[in-house]
Amino acid sequence: MFGQERITPAAGGAPGGGGEVIASYTDYAGAQRAVDYLSDNGFPVEHTSIVGADLRMVERVLGRLDAKKATMAGAASGLWFGLLIGLFLGIFAERAMSWVWIVLMGLLWGAAAGALFGWLGYRSTGGKRDFISSSQIVAARYDVLAEAAYAERARNIVGRLSL
Repeated sequence: MFGQERITPAAGGAPGGGGEVIASYTDYAGAQRAVDYLSDNGFPVEHTSIVGADLRMVERVLGRLDAKKATMAGAASGLWFGLLIGLFLGIFAERAMSWVWIVLMGLLWGAAAGALFGWLGYRSTGGKRDFISSSQIVAARYDVLAEAAYAERARNIVGRLSL
C-alpha cells in the first residue's frame, strides 16, 4: 500500500503531477479520503496530487439504436433548443398571447429540426454503429503523491489513517 516510488512530471512539467507515492488505493474514494485525512490533520494538501494509474476506457452498451430512437432523441434535444430560442425571442413580444405563441412555435420548430437532424445523423452512419453507449475512463489504482519535501510527513499521517 505504501511505496517509495518516485513519479516525475511529463516533459513540459505537468503541474501537480510529480512527487513521491505516499499511498495507493484501488478506488478514487480511498485516495480522496486519504487527502481529506491529511487536510484534517493540518497537512498542506496543496503539495499533494491524486494520480490515476493503468487507465482504461470502459464503454457500457445501453441498448440498440434504430432510426426511430435516433429521431426521437433528436426531437427531444431540439425541443430544449427550441424552448430556449422561443423564450429568448419571447422577451421582445408586446402581448402575453404573442409570447405564448412564440414559445410554442420555438418548441415546434426545435423539435422538428432536431428530429430531422437526428434521423439524418443516424442514416449517415450507414448502420456502422447501431447502439447507444456511455463511456468513461477508469484507473486500476489511484496513487496519492506528495512533493519530495513533504512526502515523509504525509506518509506518517496517512499511515495513521489505516490503523
